[in-house]
Amino acid sequence: MKMHVDMAYRSLNKFGEELCGDKVVITRTDDSVIAVLADGLGSGVKANILSTLTSTIISTMLNEGATVEQAVETIVRTLPICNVRKLAYSTFSVLQIQENGEAYLVEFDNPACMFIRDGKLVELNPEYKEYSGKTVSESRFTVRPGDVIGLISDGVVYAGVGNLLNFGWSWENVAAWLTKATLKENSAPRLAVALSQAVNELYMEKPGDDSTVLIARVTPRVVVNMLAGPPKNKEDDARIVRDFMTSPGKRVVCGGTSANIVGRVLNRKVETSLQYIDPQIPPVGYIEGIDLVTEGVLTLSRTVDILKEYLSHEADAFYFHKLDDKNGAALLAKLLLESCTTLKVFIGTAINPAHQDPGLPSDLSIKLKLINELCSVMERLGKRVEKAFY
Repeated sequence: MKMHVDMAYRSLNKFGEELCGDKVVITRTDDSVIAVLADGLGSGVKANILSTLTSTIISTMLNEGATVEQAVETIVRTLPICNVRKLAYSTFSVLQIQENGEAYLVEFDNPACMFIRDGKLVELNPEYKEYSGKTVSESRFTVRPGDVIGLISDGVVYAGVGNLLNFGWSWENVAAWLTKATLKENSAPRLAVALSQAVNELYMEKPGDDSTVLIARVTPRVVVNMLAGPPKNKEDDARIVRDFMTSPGKRVVCGGTSANIVGRVLNRKVETSLQYIDPQIPPVGYIEGIDLVTEGVLTLSRTVDILKEYLSHEADAFYFHKLDDKNGAALLAKLLLESCTTLKVFIGTAINPAHQDPGLPSDLSIKLKLINELCSVMERLGKRVEKAFY
């Protein structure tokens, strides 16, 4: 079974610093995902440069087929030496997960990875190797849907030191917290935000060190099929609906005209909710066999805004309260963020005069522009996107 890995991370800057000394780079290839969490020596600009160099070099080299040994040697040779501590590095963790579930983890001086399965911490058996005078631990293991992997920088384990907790939060306590949290939360974005917030609270909102959490959650592949817009030629109505309905996965219809076409072709009733949950977003509709039916442009526009807010890295616990709202845009955003690994869009290219912006070329409707923007945001979220035009 091919798997998908949902990844989410949050970083807190050391109090008073504009730049974070930790850096996360996530790279997706055709058959795997590679995540690098690097923690530059010290804080501020210098640490930011060190961690950016480290994460970028490692992810680029591994992505192009280099060995870990080659990547580590390159890092050791490339990074400048700190005059005070005579150290020339940033610490790092590298996690690669293949779509068949094979996982490979490399850790150098970062807190150990937390591997959680069925609400229990699973111990990895790393091998220790020496590359260019640096001791690196390597672990190979297999993941399955439901597994959660947490990578953290050392700012997380020092949270609360000298304030709320004498010796900081400690790796064991962080692992226990995350293990318990996986029993309640099942999405990587929620877990990352919740853990980062707990760290911030222990630091009394003045982090004493850059603190980063990276959560990887393994899920089965889930396709969300979205039909948006009527086809250019009316005779293609049956074809777009047939293709949409025979594609496996969840189904979403966006737009009143699209909903009416689906209802007519399938000979099913289209009903509209009379509840305005949010006065700015039109109510959802219902068609038997369709998971979600929404209005078009206003709902799509708000959905894109909600997903962009998550990508801005400013999403907090309140963000997820909004995501759990029952209006059409929140329902669609939640489905795409938390329950979708591949988005297949069936795009009707008929121009709706009501959606035409005089400033745009005549062949580009506002809805088409919004769909393209949504697809771009989904790719930035690490999802696969497929488009079909009618």
